[in-house]
Amino acid sequence: MIIRVIPFIPGFIVLGRSHFGGSLEISNEFSGEEKEMTVKTIVEVLKEHTEELMSVPGVVGIGKGLCNDKPCIKVLVIEPTLELAQKIPDNLEGYQVMIEDTGEIRSLPKK
Repeated sequence: MIIRVIPFIPGFIVLGRSHFGGSLEISNEFSGEEKEMTVKTIVEVLKEHTEELMSVPGVVGIGKGLCNDKPCIKVLVIEPTLELAQKIPDNLEGYQVMIEDTGEIRSLPKK
């Protein structure tokens, strides 16, 4: 999906947006330049940040979910603490990050 950004004083007007990745075209009306930027999918962002998030003590899982009807990243923790909240970002590459209290996650015993 191409998104055209048109300069407007003092900022920009964005016409269209995709939460699932695609291409972002930025147009500078004054210089006539156009630049294209790749917008990452939530799956790509999760792949890039899994190791970093899972290395935080107390984190037991990560995944994608919906927050206010928009794709977001869920970080599952044993117990939410102030220390965890300080180590886990509120946003990763444009996607909201939510901390969810799941308790300890263990596999079921084999029968």
